Amino acid sequence: MSTFFAPLVRYGYAPFMLLGVNGTGIVLAAAGAPKFWLLALLILAIAVSFVVERVLPYQDSWNTSQGDLGRDTAHTFVNETLILVSVGVIPLLAAVIPGDGIWPGDWPFVVQVLIAILFADFGITLTHYASHKIGVLWRFHAVHHSVTRFYGLNGLMKHPVHQTVEMAVGVTPLLLLGIPVPVAAAMSLAVAVQLLLQHSNADYHVGPFKYVLALNEGHRFHHLKWAGIGDVNFGLFTLIWDHLLRTYSYDPGRRFTTADLGMAAKPDYPVTYLAQLAEPFKPVAPQSARGTRPSTSVKP
Repeated sequence: MSTFFAPLVRYGYAPFMLLGVNGTGIVLAAAGAPKFWLLALLILAIAVSFVVERVLPYQDSWNTSQGDLGRDTAHTFVNETLILVSVGVIPLLAAVIPGDGIWPGDWPFVVQVLIAILFADFGITLTHYASHKIGVLWRFHAVHHSVTRFYGLNGLMKHPVHQTVEMAVGVTPLLLLGIPVPVAAAMSLAVAVQLLLQHSNADYHVGPFKYVLALNEGHRFHHLKWAGIGDVNFGLFTLIWDHLLRTYSYDPGRRFTTADLGMAAKPDYPVTYLAQLAEPFKPVAPQSARGTRPSTSVKP
């Protein structure tokens, strides 16, 4: 790639997604645009993510399907549909929740979206943390950790039960506060964009923001296959809670390959969509699903 385009992609991709795509979504939602425009914006974001991963990949081999593209597409479709449904039922839920809520509806729309993102970040991050500590939650969350390559669609490769639990914890406080549907819609787009960035195979850089924002440089450490090592960097949007929980970890000299990803004790974890849906309901194996720690370390 030319010396002109490399820096443009490396330093411009994250701002384009975080500010450009999300900003456009906020403008559309604030203007009351039909929801299909937000869906079209998400499709554009997915397309851009695929292009950037091929223009400036972190690992060339992660751009090649390992027979998982169809499965990951199914996960993405089902889980994104769940997110859209959750937004659609907000008026129905609001009707049965007592009280009018205390949502600051007269504040600037962009501030309302940021408030929603911070609340969702807190709830989903704690649910993610609990999913590594509580056996029944881990069984459903393990689907996400079975990946052996790191690229955009991995973000929504989740068991729908676990996706539902995460969204319920993240959204319920917002419902109690009385979040408006347009704000929830803009937040939902931001969640999808964040997952694309967080699992991206693009070699983009965000400088010192990597210590605060939960993007791919830090999230790769969360997907290390060995027990204990991957129990870091749980944040969805930010790493604030990881710093407070003392679960933040980053080593600037570490490079990742397929050999570092997955679950060491379950190399035979199901790879097809329907088999992954069924796996959490099978009898519990005596051995930990996350494997044993090798003689390596991650610097705090």
